[in-house]
This record gives sequence, C-alpha cells and structure tokens, in this order.
Amino acid sequence: MKTVLVTGAAGFVGKNLGAALKRRDDARTILFDVSDDPAVLDTGLAEADLIYHLAGVNRPKDESEFVTGNTGLTERMLARLGGLGRTPTFILSSSAQAELDNPYGKSKKAAEDALLKFNKETGAPVCIYRLPGIFGKWSRPDYNTVVATFCHNIARGLDITVNDSSREMELVYIDDVVAAFLRHLDGPADPSRRRYSVGRTFRVTLGELAERIRRLHAIRETLTVPDQSEDLMKCLHATYLSFLPEDGFGYPVKLHTDDRGWLFELIKSEHFGQIFVSKTLPGITRGNHYHDTKLEKFCVIQGQGVIRFRRIDSDRILDYPVDDREIKVVDIPPGYTHSIENTGEGEMICLFWANQIFVPGRPDTCFVPVIKQG
Repeated sequence: MKTVLVTGAAGFVGKNLGAALKRRDDARTILFDVSDDPAVLDTGLAEADLIYHLAGVNRPKDESEFVTGNTGLTERMLARLGGLGRTPTFILSSSAQAELDNPYGKSKKAAEDALLKFNKETGAPVCIYRLPGIFGKWSRPDYNTVVATFCHNIARGLDITVNDSSREMELVYIDDVVAAFLRHLDGPADPSRRRYSVGRTFRVTLGELAERIRRLHAIRETLTVPDQSEDLMKCLHATYLSFLPEDGFGYPVKLHTDDRGWLFELIKSEHFGQIFVSKTLPGITRGNHYHDTKLEKFCVIQGQGVIRFRRIDSDRILDYPVDDREIKVVDIPPGYTHSIENTGEGEMICLFWANQIFVPGRPDTCFVPVIKQG
C-alpha cells in the first residue's frame, strides 16, 4: 500500500481527488489544507510515496499572496523533502497561465522551476500538469471557472455577464483530471518525462457556453435533453445538475388528465425520441391508431391489460396480454393499428417510448380502430 499526500485537499480538485482515493484499497491518504495543523503536512512529507500538490492561490486579496501561496509553499515543501533526503513522486497542479506574463502565471512558473530544479538535483520523479480551466462538481462560483459561475447563477435564475461572447476558452473536466492523476498511483513515473497533460480538453466560446447551460436549465420546461453523445454537453449537464439548489431537485410534471386517467411526457430528445407515462382506469382503452414510420415500445409496470394489433390491410387481430407480474416490453411496428386496454380491476400504469418527438402538425398518427365497427 502506498502513502499519498494531497495538499489543497479542501479545494475543488482536492475534494474530487480525495473522494477517488478513498474508494481505493491500495492507498493510505493524508489530506492537508491551509486550515490544518502544519504537523499534518510535515507527516505527509516524511511518509508519502506520492505527493499531489494541489494547494495554491488564484484570487488573493493582495498580489503578493501569489508568491507566498504558489511559489513559496512549493519551495518550502521541496526544502523539507531535501532535508529529509526523500524523493517521492511529486505531482504538481500548475496552470496554463504559467505561459503568461501576469502575477498568477509567474508564480505558477516559478513553482514549476523550483520542482524541476529539485528533480535535477535529486532525481525525484516529477509530473507537472499545466491545466486549463477545470469544471465539474464541487467547483466554486466566482472563484474556480466561469462554468461554475454560469451554472450557479442560471440554476437560480440570476443574471450572468458575457463580456465577449466570441472569446474562446479551453476547459478540462474534473473526472479527466482525477483519472490522469491516479495513473501515477498505478505505476512508476517515466523518468524521462516531467510534463504531462490530461488528454481530453474542450474548446468553447463564452457565448456558446452560456447558451449550452441555458439549454440545460430549460429542460424542465422543454423536456428536451441535448445530445448526450457529445462529451462536452454530457460533462456540462453533470456539472449543471450539481449546482441545483438543494431544495430544487424535484419539480412537477404537466399532467394531461381526462376521463381515461392521465398522461405526462417525461423526457424528449431529437436523437432518441421521447418517453411518456400514462395511467389508465379499469375498462378504458387507449390508442386505436397506427404510424407510418414512428416506432414505439409499451411496458406495463402496474396493473394488467391487453395490447391489440391489426395490420391495416388485414382483419386478423393479435392479442398480447401484459401485467405487472411478468414485466415485458412490447414493440409497436408501423402499419399496425394498435390499442391498449386496462382489463384489470385497478389502475394500469404504462411506460411508453417513441423514437421521435410528437409534433402536433406532423404527428404520424392515423386513427383507425383495431376492432372494426359494425
């Protein structure tokens, strides 16, 4: 088992990395943050096989804190390791701004230089990550990235500021950062490498980012989920939901009620269609229509009933009994008029999927009774 020290453990990246390390049975983790007893840091430096140095300052009250919080802390840690004669693997969370001529970037570059000097003098394995803006769960609005600020404000109906909608930014998702960091726990560092990258990053303009998060916020009204096969939208969706107010996780559905029972749409997508749910009272039949192209699946999850089919050019009726004692899914092929009747004594609840969103002007729904009249 390896001993791991994480500095900045109470920060955004530290919380996510700490949670991932806690799930592993091959690591003993020492967590240190600025409010902890300095003895915790001393213990970690004396015992750790790997050091994840995440602690730093990026929004200080005074610019001098960049030097003390970013460069100074790193130099003190390295001096302590040198005094102990220890050479653990040292993973440094730096910033893409280390390439820029600003106080924050300069302090990060100086921390990198101190680590590279330590590597040259001692041979200690070092892994430097120049990370772009990181986003994901547990990030802080008005502190970590604009993604956190946009998600927090939009989730609460607050205004956001977009100064330059065309400004492009590079982002990296927190789970990708954690996965990259954990790879150093799984095997020895490459002695010929000193600089590492996470791998997957995303480029997006500020205006596009705001529009995407607004679309995610609108899902409760539109019920339409954006394309989840796109990695950026999937990661933004997870991030946005993590910013919901804790008293706002649940929301009502729009019930369509009549003398048959009720029906509501659950979720829609241009890519997978839509899911809806109905409650049907005893003796009631729904449907009696067919589709030219639209496909559906029916699944009775409460009660019992019978799904009937008739190809529109045939008189033969097919019966498919369904009930909640043996849950099954019934496919609804095109060209077959179909219905579902509640044949039980209680309410019947059915889950439906259609491969396309219902459009009132183009419903692809033709009403023809399954059982011919007269």
